[in-house]
Amino acid sequence: MKVHRIIELREEGARTVRIPIIGQALCAGFPSPADDFLEGSLELPRWLAPNPPATFAWNIAGDSMRGAGIFDRDLAVVDRSLKAGHGSVVVAAVDGEMSIKRLLVEGNIARLSFENPDLPAFAVQEAAEGQIWGVVRFSIRWHIARAGLVR
Repeated sequence: MKVHRIIELREEGARTVRIPIIGQALCAGFPSPADDFLEGSLELPRWLAPNPPATFAWNIAGDSMRGAGIFDRDLAVVDRSLKAGHGSVVVAAVDGEMSIKRLLVEGNIARLSFENPDLPAFAVQEAAEGQIWGVVRFSIRWHIARAGLVR
């Protein structure tokens, strides 16, 4: 069994930053409308959000990304400054609708894929308009019932 040693963070590494949380859930399935309002903010250590002006959190709705370990009600932390590449989990605006998908690039063809074998990948050019909006840096999942957090 391999044991990992926890290294103490230097003081400058422990600073925190605030990133906005988008109010409307991001569709992890077929695209759905996203509202242009903020729900609040999330405080993170700077090393988790190295570029705060380009970073935001978004609630996930649906389970089409479960193969990527992203489930309904998770919180995806997205960095718009990262360059998306083959295999990146991205937030994409497809025909003006925001959703989360895996980017697959084969030659000159880019596809946005669900991480659910029951749902097909589709070529980006099949959409009237598509744009990669950001790369998912990590996701946060509650392992206790959220109702138990309300006091």
